[in-house]
Amino acid sequence: MVEFSPGIFTWSVPSEPHGYDFNGTLLLDKGGNLCIDPVEPDTETLDRLADEGVARIVLTNRNHARAASLVRERTGARVSIHPADAEYARGQGVEIDDALEVGQRIGPFDVIGVPGKSPGEIALYDPARNLLVVGDALIGNPPGQLSLLRDKVLDDPAQLRASVRALLELGADAFVLGDGVSISAGGRKQLERLIDSIDRAATGPS
Repeated sequence: MVEFSPGIFTWSVPSEPHGYDFNGTLLLDKGGNLCIDPVEPDTETLDRLADEGVARIVLTNRNHARAASLVRERTGARVSIHPADAEYARGQGVEIDDALEVGQRIGPFDVIGVPGKSPGEIALYDPARNLLVVGDALIGNPPGQLSLLRDKVLDDPAQLRASVRALLELGADAFVLGDGVSISAGGRKQLERLIDSIDRAATGPS
């Protein structure tokens, strides 16, 4: 587990088919620690999660059930996900305790809707840190850049592109990413570049 920024820690597992890492995140918060999209932890990481305590496991989308059940069993944390993605997560064997709604506040985060990969995909925005936690709406690949998953794994590619374009309005500069390499600074510039590339692709060659 490594410290991304004060009070925010991440750990990773490699995904050979994808060519990049999957990441879990621990946020230490006086109102109750949050574990976001937990990936399979090694013994040391699982012990750390138990020692720090986890009040809530937050899943940003239906495909990030990952190690939620393991962390829930060890820490007693409640699991939260958007209702539109809850049934699929339950089908992966995850017990869901709470619904996450767009506009809700959880810890220091505002819950932001970013549908397109799935209908219930959300991101978490911390205005005080100018930081955005993203599950599958954006990936950090290649390192230092932001990109999108392939259209064939998206429920609605056009909707996702619209969701990503709307994220620019938040002004976040740090991006904690569930897939790939997170960006501690300069993320807004990378998001602008991604959106420019999306727009160019939409209009075709000049």
